[in-house]
Amino acid sequence: MPTTFTLGAIPGATPGRWIDTWNDRMPHTALELVPLAVSDQRRALVDGEVDAALVRLPIDKDGLHIIPLYDEVPVVVTSKDSHLLAVDELDTADLVGEVLVVPRDDVLGSHIRGAVEPRFAPPADTAEAIATVAAGVGIVIVPMSLARLHRRKDAEYRVLLDGPTSTVALAWVAENTTPAVDAFVGIVRGRTANSSRG
Repeated sequence: MPTTFTLGAIPGATPGRWIDTWNDRMPHTALELVPLAVSDQRRALVDGEVDAALVRLPIDKDGLHIIPLYDEVPVVVTSKDSHLLAVDELDTADLVGEVLVVPRDDVLGSHIRGAVEPRFAPPADTAEAIATVAAGVGIVIVPMSLARLHRRKDAEYRVLLDGPTSTVALAWVAENTTPAVDAFVGIVRGRTANSSRG
């Protein structure tokens, strides 16, 4: 088995517990975590930059094995003084008339009926979009992990009950299913160190 296993991870993915288990079970194979942009996730796999990756669906599945892991809760991020923060949870009807900021790296395909399109170009990325809404301009809808990743003192978020979800999955190139990939799949699926594959 190679001495290094490279795992790609898109922003917001939380592989910590699986990495801890890997380090316990596979002490002779180092796990290298490689940050990936969602726009680059398939290319990194196909080009062999990573052995496997935590990706956001949808992804072109051709030639890949994919195991959906969990769905992320969508949240509305807005400035600290927004009236939307008066409640603990929102639904899309609460967002009618709000300026919906959609960053270029949007992973939810957010479209809210009755929301207003901004009069400025889309922010380059989620961090910039959250900075924009923190300044009091509109709202942005992102998976909760991205709201936490880009947390700011001047912004807050609320769960969007009927918003679009984002699925995080483990993916790897089917023809590159190595023993190390199999071992990581086993860890993600919760197989114990002694259990047989299956």
